[in-house]
Amino acid sequence: MAWIRACGVGDVEPGEAITVDVDPPVAVFNVGGEFLATADTCTHAESSLADGYIDGTEVECAWHFAKFCLRTGRALTLPATQPIATYPVRVEDDAVFIDI
Repeated sequence: MAWIRACGVGDVEPGEAITVDVDPPVAVFNVGGEFLATADTCTHAESSLADGYIDGTEVECAWHFAKFCLRTGRALTLPATQPIATYPVRVEDDAVFIDI
């Protein structure tokens, strides 16, 4: 595992997400000022979760509407049955770091 700078704190508005261009891609979500990081790719059909619909600590895939918990990665609704990876996040000096 290695900590990398994902983005600046101001790069992700509350209720929004961005994709970090690593392999595999990671999504960073701003949930009311708390930053959470997950795998960016839906386990059902290869869609970017950063492009999904964020509701509190859940994200809904834009393609087939599977929902995931941003804290645990757990798949909450079909058609997804497999969880997504989650990553530790820390904020230092107005930057968001993720441990990949």
